Amino acid sequence: QVQLVESGGGLVQAGGSLRLSCAASGRTFSTYFMAWFRQAPGKEREFVAAISDLGRRTYYADSMKGRFTISRDNAKNTGYLQMNSLKPEDTAVYYCAARRDFSIATMTRATQYDYWGQGTQVTVSS
Repeated sequence: QVQLVESGGGLVQAGGSLRLSCAASGRTFSTYFMAWFRQAPGKEREFVAAISDLGRRTYYADSMKGRFTISRDNAKNTGYLQMNSLKPEDTAVYYCAARRDFSIATMTRATQYDYWGQGTQVTVSS
C-alpha cells in the first residue's frame, strides 16, 4: 500500500506558476505508476498527466502540454507537477494518484487508480 499527501496549492494570478508535490509513504513508491488529476466544481475528475514508475515516460492531457511538467524523485518518495502559464480555467482541486500496473489505454481513467491523496486547491485569478 501507499499513502499520498499533496501540497503546494494556493492562489496565483493568471500567467503565474505553481509546483505541486505528492509525498508518498512506503518503500515501494518506485514500483507505482503515478498521475495527477484535477476536479473543478460541478465537473468530473479530469486527467492531467502521468509518469511511469522510474520516470522515463510521461504523458499529458492535450490542454496541459507545454505548460505542465510531471516528474518524480523516487529517492525522496515524491512526485511533482510544475504548472506554468496558469489560466483561470486551471482552477481546481488537484489530486495525485498511484497504481501498480501500467496501461496507456486506461491511464486517463480515475477509476483505474488504487490510491489517492486528499487533494490540494489551486486557484488562478484573472
